[in-house]
Amino acid sequence: APAAAAGAAPAALTVGQVLRSPPFIILLLTNFFCCATHAGPIFHTVSYAVTCGIPLLAAVSIYSVEGFAGLGGRIAFGLLGDRFGARQILVLGLLVQAFAAPAFLLARDLGSFYAVAAVFGFIYAGTMPLYAAIARENFPLHMMGTVIGGIAMAGSLGMSTGPLVGGLIYDMTDSYRWLYLGAWGTGMGAVLIALAFRPAAKTRPAPAMA
Repeated sequence: APAAAAGAAPAALTVGQVLRSPPFIILLLTNFFCCATHAGPIFHTVSYAVTCGIPLLAAVSIYSVEGFAGLGGRIAFGLLGDRFGARQILVLGLLVQAFAAPAFLLARDLGSFYAVAAVFGFIYAGTMPLYAAIARENFPLHMMGTVIGGIAMAGSLGMSTGPLVGGLIYDMTDSYRWLYLGAWGTGMGAVLIALAFRPAAKTRPAPAMA
C-alpha cells in the first residue's frame, strides 16, 4: 500500500524547504519590521530630548533607562511566552511597542522621558527571546542555527534601516514627529505580519524500511 495510505510520516524538511516556507519568511519579515520600529527611537531619542531642552548628559541617561528596563522585559516576556504561547505574547508585545514609540512625542521633561523609555525598553527587549521560542516550536532542531541565524539577520537589517530612515525623515522635515509616527506605522506592520503566522507543518524522518 502507498505510504500515505499506511499513515507513514512525510520525510523531514530540507533546509531549502524551510527557508522558502511561509512561516520562516513571516518570522523574518516580522523581526525586520519589529527591529526597524524600535531602532529609530533608540538611536534618535537622545537628540530629540535635547531639542526639548533636556541637557545632553541627562538625555543620554534615557538610553540607560531603556537598557535596564529591557533586562526585566526579557525575563517577563519569556515567562509569559512559556505560559500563554510565544506567538500570542509576541503579537501583544508588538502592538504595545507600536503605540509606545510615538508616546515619546508626549514627553517634555526628563521624568516623562524616563517613564516612556522604561515602558519602551521593557517591551522591545522582551519581544526578542520570543522569536527563538517560536522557531524552536516550528522548525527541526537540527537546523536551529540556520533558522535563528536567518531571523537574527533580518533583525540586524531592521536595526540598521530604522535609524537611517529616521534620520532621513528628520533631515527632510526638520522634525522628529514623523520619525515617531513612522515608527508607529512600521510597528503596526509588524503586528499585521505576525498575525499572519501559522504553525509550520510538523514533520519527522520517515521510518526505516524493514
